[in-house]
Amino acid sequence: MMPIGSIYIPAFAVGAAVGFLMHRSGFCLVCPFRNFFLFRDALPARNLLLAVVSSMVLFEAARRLGLLPFYPFPMLGFPSVSHLIGGGVFGVGMVLAGGCAVGVLYRMGAGNLVAGTAFLGLLAGSAAYAEIHPAWSVVKERWTLSHGWSTIPQGLGIDPGLVVLAVAVPSVALFLRWRAAGSWTRRGTLPRGYVPMWAAAIGLSVLGTAIYVLSGMPIGITTSCAKMAGWVESVFAPGHFATLDYFRSVPLNVASRAGGILRGGPAPVSDALAAIQLPLVAGVVLGSALSAVLLSEFRVYRGVPPPQLAAGFAGGILMGLASRMGSGCNVWHLLGGVPILAAPSLLFAAGLLPGAWAGTLLLRKIIT
Repeated sequence: MMPIGSIYIPAFAVGAAVGFLMHRSGFCLVCPFRNFFLFRDALPARNLLLAVVSSMVLFEAARRLGLLPFYPFPMLGFPSVSHLIGGGVFGVGMVLAGGCAVGVLYRMGAGNLVAGTAFLGLLAGSAAYAEIHPAWSVVKERWTLSHGWSTIPQGLGIDPGLVVLAVAVPSVALFLRWRAAGSWTRRGTLPRGYVPMWAAAIGLSVLGTAIYVLSGMPIGITTSCAKMAGWVESVFAPGHFATLDYFRSVPLNVASRAGGILRGGPAPVSDALAAIQLPLVAGVVLGSALSAVLLSEFRVYRGVPPPQLAAGFAGGILMGLASRMGSGCNVWHLLGGVPILAAPSLLFAAGLLPGAWAGTLLLRKIIT
């Protein structure tokens, strides 16, 4: 793991590559859910599975090579029903917002106005969570399912490699079958500069592994949104900000193998989480903007229907709130926790399904 003071540039570079890749492929972690429920389009879901399995194999290889500073990674926590509820609320929000947390960033970087309102909603939702944090912490603790293990291999007492092997072998056979059937790509003429979703899925797994090795944690950005929300509140309502316990919490406080301390939280201060996540956020936005400019596609569309803007803002609020309720966003859980079979992430993913279905029903009422 790199010294935390040296992580800024690598984290920014990873974020920029993520933003560029997602813009060129149109790959977003809301698509596997929204597209299936709206259009019965399974292509994004196939590519999400590819990204998860690729991350699973790469994480396990890095672990066996001694490259992962922490396993499981910090801030993962223990499984709780709160993760399931957080996933459900997040699923509704990401469909209404038209993108996941990272998807909102890359679309905003390309000039998407709805994504911009969704980002403001993310900040508002993070601030709203601070108001209920004490009560939700009690609920989360009461509904915790285990304090002794975080991942399924830990709970079963077996080598994670055996589980990875059991998942990867049939998955590869399935992937080869889909390849033979031509089920990995869209048919017809593709846009200039388009990156196939399958290539983006593998690329994202490589980038996620890189940031895990470098920083000790996989890709995540929503704690940085809480930091931004806290900064705004500290400026415009300093008296109320001082009363909020959430901004004094320190969920990251671990010793690294190099002997240093990784310490950080949602407070609007410079800490390890700020060093890792804020450059990632900036990189995703600017990487997408660069891609859009190079393709002559960067533009801000005016005249967006107010209901669509309102849906984006409301979806952002729900995502910001749910990412705190469920201890992370869908990128953190799907491309970070699920690949190591973390029980909190599997619960969050289980909640995403009914949440995305409910969000799809709401979206249909808004756009029709």
